[in-house]
Amino acid sequence: MKRPRPPSPPSISAAAKPPLSPTGTPKWLPLKLTQTELTLPLTFPTGQTFRWKQTGPVQYSGSIGPHLVSLRQRPGHATVSYCLHRSASPEAAEHALLDFLNAEISLAELWSDFEIKDPRFGEVAKHLRGARVLRQDPLECLIQFLCSSNNNIARITKMVDFVSSLGLYLGEIDGFEFHQFPSLERLSRVSEDELRKAGFGYSRAKYITGTVSALQSKPGGGDEWLLSLRKLDLQDAIAALCTLPGVGPKVAACIALFSLDQHSAIPVDTHVWQIATRYLVPDLAGAKLTNKLCSRVAEAFVSKYGEYAGWAQTLLFIAELPAQKALLQSSQSIKLVKSAEKKK
Repeated sequence: MKRPRPPSPPSISAAAKPPLSPTGTPKWLPLKLTQTELTLPLTFPTGQTFRWKQTGPVQYSGSIGPHLVSLRQRPGHATVSYCLHRSASPEAAEHALLDFLNAEISLAELWSDFEIKDPRFGEVAKHLRGARVLRQDPLECLIQFLCSSNNNIARITKMVDFVSSLGLYLGEIDGFEFHQFPSLERLSRVSEDELRKAGFGYSRAKYITGTVSALQSKPGGGDEWLLSLRKLDLQDAIAALCTLPGVGPKVAACIALFSLDQHSAIPVDTHVWQIATRYLVPDLAGAKLTNKLCSRVAEAFVSKYGEYAGWAQTLLFIAELPAQKALLQSSQSIKLVKSAEKKK
């Protein structure tokens, strides 16, 4: 399921104009990921990241380090295409993009394994193939999920956009401005008062400044400390994250799954709780969700799906989102009609 990850390229701090075709238009290149391995609407607007924007019918744009990138899927095209709007090194940008998309993990193999373990998963996956778990920069992921706790999408996006605006400006696409995510040093120069004036509220402003300060005090620096959590067992990584101000078990599980290679992490909220009590632990239906029961739900997912349980949970969570739920219900209705017609 997982191939060896190639060594990381050197970081790029300079920027260049996007690669252009002879006509002067942005150059789109194939990403070597088919639409069954990456479906953009099932990956980006699903709560993993709040920094990527929809800049076309099936096109999403965002920054990965110093690289400004767009991804798109077009009808009749087997693969996803990408365009570099700003990057000093196309080779480094493609490497960073594939790393960000967890491209070395085969969805086809994962889904096949999950379908054997759970026929219901196979039925859902038929309609929702291509939902990937991202591999984000840990600092970027951490700050986003500090903004997301007990909040709505519009407000989360506004706060994340404010934090992002503190970084290097990379360019504009379809009316959206994009920035490189600010460094820990830059974030340390933002006061609680500035964050409160930007709409973060007292608690969230305090959590962010407190977490930045805590990271700066780590031996070797906060960035290195966060990256080191990728080498720990899941429970040790969760425990380490929970020492940071404002980080509880659910936020820690999100950060672990979406940035720290902890593929069995299960962020348990009310939606995941409902999925679990319907299909995995029905005996808990009607119980009040507690930290102890959150652990039991996570264990149930891992027992069912194995070391990549977080990927299975992500797809089942996406299936519960309104747009995808409507798609699944429509597909089920068509299936029932065809079955009835066949019997007649």
